[in-house]
Amino acid sequence: MSGGCIAAVALFLAGSTLAHHGWSWTGDGMFQLEGVIKDIYLGNPHATLDVDVEGEIWRVELAPPSATARSGFTEDAAGIGDEVTALGNRSRDETEKRMKAVRITVKGKAYDIYPGRAPS
Repeated sequence: MSGGCIAAVALFLAGSTLAHHGWSWTGDGMFQLEGVIKDIYLGNPHATLDVDVEGEIWRVELAPPSATARSGFTEDAAGIGDEVTALGNRSRDETEKRMKAVRITVKGKAYDIYPGRAPS
């Protein structure tokens, strides 16, 4: 593989990673979502909740597994069918039912997934 091809592949991979991770895909301002948990994933690259909000399934992205667990949100914290409130930033693409949560509340307990970003 030539040096130019290697550089192109490296740039593509870096761009894909940046597009997926971080906050660049989210909009400004806090957004709140309330619904019922339909699925929980606590693996890599980050934990997610699928939440039914009035018949529409929203993807709520959390932090990587270790940071999500540090917030206290572990496999024992919630289950399918539990009501959840998620606070964070929704996707800039408003046709996409997706948000990145800074705080989630389940069974009356708040979990600050990103404490530095969660409001006081």
